[in-house]
Parts: sequence; C-alpha cells; structure tokens
Amino acid sequence: MAQFEKEIVQAVLIADNNVWNFKPLSDEGSTALVPLVNVRMLDYALMALNRSGVEEVFVYTSLYRSSIREHIRAGIATDAAWSFKMTVHVIGGEGCRCFGDAMRDLDNKALIRGHFILLGADTVTNADLRPVLEQHKRQAKFDKGTAATLVFKECANNVRTGNEVLIAVDRRNDRLHYHQRLRMHHKENRYQLPLDVFLGNSCVALHHNLLDPQIAIGSPSMLSLFNDNFDFQTRDDFVRGLLINEELLDSRIYVALLPAAQYAHKVNNWPAYQLVSRDIINRWAYPFVPDIGLYKLQQEYVFHKDNIYKSPEAHVSKVALLQNVVIEAGSHVDSGSVISDSVIGANCRIGKNCRLTNAFLMADVTVMDNCRLEHCVVGEGAIINEDCDVSAGCVLGAKSVLPAKTTLAKTLITRTPSRRRSDDEVVVELKSIGPHAYIVSDLTTGDPEDSECEDLLPQQPLSIPKMGDLLAPLDEISYCSDFSEDDEDASRAVTPLPDDTSFPGRSIDSLTRGFREKSNPDFLVLEINSSRYAYNMSLKEVNFNVVKAVFGMQSIVEPANDNVLVAINAAFKQLGPVVSNYIKSEDSMMDCLKALEDVYEENHLVRGKISQIVHYLYDKDFVSESAIQAWYAQLDEEEHAHLRQSLAKLVAWLDQSSEEDDDEEDDD
Repeated sequence: MAQFEKEIVQAVLIADNNVWNFKPLSDEGSTALVPLVNVRMLDYALMALNRSGVEEVFVYTSLYRSSIREHIRAGIATDAAWSFKMTVHVIGGEGCRCFGDAMRDLDNKALIRGHFILLGADTVTNADLRPVLEQHKRQAKFDKGTAATLVFKECANNVRTGNEVLIAVDRRNDRLHYHQRLRMHHKENRYQLPLDVFLGNSCVALHHNLLDPQIAIGSPSMLSLFNDNFDFQTRDDFVRGLLINEELLDSRIYVALLPAAQYAHKVNNWPAYQLVSRDIINRWAYPFVPDIGLYKLQQEYVFHKDNIYKSPEAHVSKVALLQNVVIEAGSHVDSGSVISDSVIGANCRIGKNCRLTNAFLMADVTVMDNCRLEHCVVGEGAIINEDCDVSAGCVLGAKSVLPAKTTLAKTLITRTPSRRRSDDEVVVELKSIGPHAYIVSDLTTGDPEDSECEDLLPQQPLSIPKMGDLLAPLDEISYCSDFSEDDEDASRAVTPLPDDTSFPGRSIDSLTRGFREKSNPDFLVLEINSSRYAYNMSLKEVNFNVVKAVFGMQSIVEPANDNVLVAINAAFKQLGPVVSNYIKSEDSMMDCLKALEDVYEENHLVRGKISQIVHYLYDKDFVSESAIQAWYAQLDEEEHAHLRQSLAKLVAWLDQSSEEDDDEEDDD
C-alpha cells in the first residue's frame, strides 16, 4: 500500500539572506526577523507557503538559529496564521557560509523526499504555487533531466532593485537558454546574447521585463547537483553552470511566469524594502495587507481613506496623517506632527512638530520634538533626541541614541563602539557621534582585479544600496511592456537625457557604453572621429565636447554615495586614453579646462571638489601647469569669483613650485 501514499508537499526556506545589505540591523539579529509593515519577513514567506498547500517546511539558517527557532515556537503557541496544517522545522549547519553550502547540507541530511518549493525568507508573494509545482512535475515526467523550474514575475515599475533579469526561453516548452541579472543604477541601451541561443533553437522569446522573486521548484536531482559541483555557491552560479554544461550534466532548467494578478518581490536591500512596503500598504499584495490579521488572526488596524491604517489602541492627537501610513498599537504621536508614506511600530513615541516622510520605525522607538525623518529606517528601541534631521537613506541600529541637533544623511548608525569582522576577526573601532551612536562604514573594497594604488583618489567602493527619491507615484509608473511614446516623454521629463542626435549626445552615448562594456579605447576614438566628420565639427569643438561628455556620464552626474572623486577616477582609468588622444597641446588643454568650467556650473558635486579634480587632471598629465595658470588668469574676477576662490590655493601651490624650479635652474 506504500505506493498509494500521498506525497507530502515540502518546501525549503533560506533564512540567511542579504546580510551585508541590511547592516546594521543584520549585525543585531536575523534579516528574516526584520519587520516589514510591522510583520516579520519570515512570516510573509511562511504564509505564502501555507497558502500554496505546503505541509512541511525546512527553515535553513546558520545565523541566529535560536532566535528563529524561538519565533517559530511563539508563532505555533499563539496560533499564527501559517501554523495550521503546516509543520515547520528549523535546521542549519555550523560551516554553512553560502546558498550552495545550505543546499549541499540539505542533500547530506536527506530530508527532501521529492519535488519541493524553494524560496527565501525575504520573499513576499501572494501567489498560489500549486499550479507551478504541478507544471514542474509534468515536465519532469516528460524530461528526466529537469533540475528546476524558475518562477518570474513581469516587472511593473521602472525602479531597479537588483532583482531584474533578462532571459531567453524556448517558446515551445519554456526551457531556459540564457539568463542575465541586470545591474542596479544602469539602463542598458542594448543587450549582448550568445549567437548559439538563436542558432540552436528555432523559436526563442526574449524577456527583459522580468523580476526574479527568488522562487523555484526543485527536483530531487537539484540538491545532488550542488553536491557534485562545489563551485555552485549561489543560485545564479547554479543557473549559469547548468546552462553552460547542459549536455555534460544532462540537466535542464525551465521557466514559469506568474499571472498578472499575483504579486511577488524579493526584499534584498533597503530600496526594495521601501518599494515592497509601499506595495503592501497600497494593497498590491492582497490578502497580505495590514488590516487583515496576517499573524494573530485578528484585526489590528482600522483602514481609513488614503491608505491610512491606524490601530484603535494608538494615540494620535491632532496629527496630519497624509497618506500611506501604518501606526501600530501602543504608539503615541503628539500634536503638530505630519506623517506620510511611513510605518510606525508598536509602542513608539513621537513628539511635537515632527515631520516623517518615508520613515520606517520599528517597535519602542522614541522621536523627540522638532525632528525631521525622511527616507530612513530606525531600529527597535532607538532614541532620536530634539531637533534632529535624519534623511537620505540613514539606518539607525537597535537601541542607538542620537544626540540632539544631529544632522545625518546616507549614514549607518549602531550603538556599539566596536565591530568584529567575520573574515579576519579583527576588532574595528568606529567613529562616535554620541555615547550610544557610532558610524558604521558601508563600503567594501573596490574592484578586486584593480591592484593599482591611487594616492589622490580611493578605490571604487561598493556601498549598501540606500533609500531615496527613487520611487515614482503609482499612477506615474511606466510599465516595461507596452511602452508608449507618451511614457517615454514623461520619463525624460523626470530624468533629462542628452540629445543623442547631436555630436555631444553621441559622444556621451559612445563613452558611456565604452565605460560600461570596457571597450577598446582605440575603437571609441574611431567612433568619435566618425561622428566628428558626420557633424562637421572642428577639432576645438571635439576637444571640448569629449571632456564634457566624460563628465556628463551618469556615473559621474549621480555617483554612488555622492562620491564624485571616486567616480571620476574610475571613468578616467577606462577612458583616459580616449581623452589623451585629443588633449595633447596647450590649446587642447585650454579646451579641456573650459569644458570643466561648464561642468562646474552644471554639477554641484563637481563644484564642491573642483580643486581636487583639477589637481587630479594635472597629476595624471591631462593638463599642464602652464595651462592651469593661463586658464585661471583669464577667469573673470566677478563672474567666476567662487571658482577662482576654490582654485586659489592650487594655483598658488603651482606658482610656488614653478618658482622653486626656476631657482634650481639658476643655481645650476
């Protein structure tokens, strides 16, 4: 009778995700337990699995296992919504350092007995995955080499969160032939795909408008493939490895697209956290909405117009709640405060005359009078004293205390004075701004292949993505499919783009593409020269526009963390030979500096670092000492007073250096 036993639907939920992107909160607890609209992210994933008919879940974690186990026990004891008809096990391994290690450990434990659902604890979806699971099982019967089915969702906004992908799929059987993850802060003008994708398949569909919520259906062979290939460290490694070695491994990957009415998104960084919070508040993830009991099976909020969710036990007196606000029980807001697009956790205290916009407060947070919070996250138990201004993607760790009259932007704060790195176990002392407030560096090392040491400018940093004014209102979102000319005009009204039908526009396009693709500088010179002759440009105009085009690239106009010096260094490392091809004589150097004069007026970041930028160009031999002195002399004292003041010390240093050289020649 064993052959007639019903197959149990199993799922694997990976809890250790995006530890770096959620600092400093990830240093204080599991990212799976970070509240999202006042519900733990782990609970959203468990409820999604429960809705999909899953009967047994293995939550795999190697960090903060006891905290997750305690949360699961508390949920079962209080009859959490996901606890009915579903068994949850918390497992893990001490030596697990990546997704691949977790999959290998699962294979060694032999807990998975058939096809299973795989997703992360940071995935929010209201999708019913049963049809996808059945589709995968049918495909596995037809193709014994089926390793996995990847689930994607059509992208419904123009904001990059690092979850966007480009894929090529066989339209006849949904078999995956190509997979490329798209980068944040980049808008590709074109895509490069292997020719074999089209030569070997007669019917291929390209999808560049897809979101990867990190949901997959795995076959039993999927775990053994990780065990046989120790170079599979991430899910993308697994996909890439199977696509490259399909015949060798005799394994294939298939694709399933979720219906338009179903929601799915991975919360992999703070911008995604902000985006998904807004989607939940705007009810795109229904029934995962605040006014329906998601965890305690009881209504915790009253739903008012303009997407305002207020607990009956929250005390709000004469406060302007504008739109998209969630206030949990026990919170108290004094008069004169204005709150919009924000989430307030349990037992928070907000003083008088505060302004909160896109602020996310965990439980037991205290905000004193006259504070402004914008695009920030405040950890549990934190205190913000009077007259503070916290904005531009700041994150305050749990129980940190911000001194009065503090202004912060793009900064991470923790309460502990030292931090231990996991790699080398070195204790790093942090800069203090108060007894319980220390600044955490969000930078890691730059390009590991770049071993050059720059004295003037640092390496290209990789920083934690932060919240900001990245999200258009819902009625202004331009969908990736059915993109019309009206949408394009609206988009260009928000972000001005150069006219690519002019020589400057063509130059920016060529240099941006060359910088992104690391093209041969000689090819870029040929491309610029052909545009020069096509537009009948003089050499003087070419010199001016090439330099201005380099400084007009998006990576310099909107650099990471506003670090324009690092962005300029990275650009000139790749494009320096192109600039050097045109900037050779004293006259061309003057053209270069005149272009920089224009950039100075247009880019406020360049304006603040103009002396260091000119010094950098001089240090790298793009401009000479005499060219700088001649350019400075012809600057009008009234019209360019601020520019002359910024350059005064540099020019004085050059004059002194020139005089010393003349004295040495006289002595000789």
